[in-house]
Amino acid sequence: MEEKKKIILTGDRPTGRLHVGHYAGSLKRRVELQESGEFEDMFIMIADAQALTDNADNPEKVRQNIIQVALDYLSCGLDPAKTTLFIQSQIPELTELTFYYMNLVTVSRLQRNPTVKNEIKMRGFETSIPVGFFAYPISQASDITAFKATTVPVGEDQLPMIEQTREIVRSFNHIYGEVLVEPDALIPDNKACLRLPGIDGKAKMSKSLNNCIYLSDTEEEVKKKVMSMFTDPNHLRVQDPGCVEGNPVFIYLDAFCNDGHFEKFWPEYKNLDELKGHYTRGGLGDVKVKKFLNQVLQEELTPIRARRKEYEKNIPEVYRILKEGSIKARKVAAQTLADVKAAMKINYFDDEELIQSQAQRFSEGSLTE
Repeated sequence: MEEKKKIILTGDRPTGRLHVGHYAGSLKRRVELQESGEFEDMFIMIADAQALTDNADNPEKVRQNIIQVALDYLSCGLDPAKTTLFIQSQIPELTELTFYYMNLVTVSRLQRNPTVKNEIKMRGFETSIPVGFFAYPISQASDITAFKATTVPVGEDQLPMIEQTREIVRSFNHIYGEVLVEPDALIPDNKACLRLPGIDGKAKMSKSLNNCIYLSDTEEEVKKKVMSMFTDPNHLRVQDPGCVEGNPVFIYLDAFCNDGHFEKFWPEYKNLDELKGHYTRGGLGDVKVKKFLNQVLQEELTPIRARRKEYEKNIPEVYRILKEGSIKARKVAAQTLADVKAAMKINYFDDEELIQSQAQRFSEGSLTE
């Protein structure tokens, strides 16, 4: 039996510049996967069509954000020579696949999807849910299966979406034959990376809450934001014992720092456990910890900022990369769509056997079968 190719599909909605939460949760891992040599193909999608499901009245916002996301992708080290970067709306085959998959999913099943329920509540849609938004788990299944992806890197909150895709694949293959590939989710190893809080301590980074550290922030902006970060509200004096659980500064350190950072910036401690121990006992001020976090983040973000500045000098080249990636992605999706239509027996003009058998029936006078 032929061994299944290992293929990655992942992406982001173009809602604005990407922040360190995106970087810790997915972008850094994508670059590692890209360089691992473990995967035959890697497709990364800017999901503009999905973004339009709740921004249909503001397409210019989506349009402007595409270049921001592309710049962040490239500045983080995603290499168009190794990874296919493409724009979702430029692959019309995805829409057609979505249409066929709609027949394999019930409304009640979509309503039970925890991710959909949470997103609807968060956006305050209540009963006024756009159909496109309600059905986006089906669209996401189309995105994944079009590239026959075996692996989809996601956070835990997206696991119900992957399970929905797996159900659609199983249903299609059961009815029409083994055509689609059932994907597996890939969860970040570092639990701190799953969901970084905002600098204000809120559970989620959000542009509207103004609590993000963006990858494109200047050195001064990053420093200012780090120094203003919410910490343990009961740690009022240096000598007071502090709590590291749920403390955004320490959550960020969990996500970004390593022993080498201590050797370089704070040799008083060997590792993060020692630092946490001191903070918990008392006698360590928040300002010192924040200054260390700033050094850690600056070391991570400085090369990203530098690469972004270079790409910003040649925006037409960025669009060329996206165009070429979209052309390549479309060829792959078109082949999957052809396989799907053949399995569903709706490839009428490509099926010579059908045409000849019908011709024979009619020539023999079998007109009423």
